[in-house]
Amino acid sequence: LNGWIGDACETFAVGEVDEETQRLLDVTRRCLELGIEQARVGNPLRLIGAAIQRYAEANGFAVVREYTGHGLGRDLHEEPTILHYDDPRQTRKIVAGMVFTIEPMINVGTAATKVDRDGWTVRTADGKRSAQFEHTLAITDEGPIILTA
Repeated sequence: LNGWIGDACETFAVGEVDEETQRLLDVTRRCLELGIEQARVGNPLRLIGAAIQRYAEANGFAVVREYTGHGLGRDLHEEPTILHYDDPRQTRKIVAGMVFTIEPMINVGTAATKVDRDGWTVRTADGKRSAQFEHTLAITDEGPIILTA
């Protein structure tokens, strides 16, 4: 909108899916919600990833490491980088005015991914299912505003 970038993603089930796939979708959506709950002024960014990782792994799933959330504005990928797993080195604090995405990718099997020969298509390394949900947030003193809802 007027040169500003937004970013969102949602995984949809097509037709009837098995119980594991439905659970993957439900857990991944909840991971996004838990990450958003941590997107508060004064919190270190790592709390977002810690909440996501804790919930995904407690439910038997793995968190993709190679792809992250990100700041955005006039460009699609800006600072800060938003990890979807806990990293004690990510000590930067969340401040009012930040705009970033949270977009966890959760896998049934291994967290590892591979890129196809086309240089674009990404698959899980073990061929099992994956899901992703994403929102763009604006951080205010009162809490996060979901811009892509």
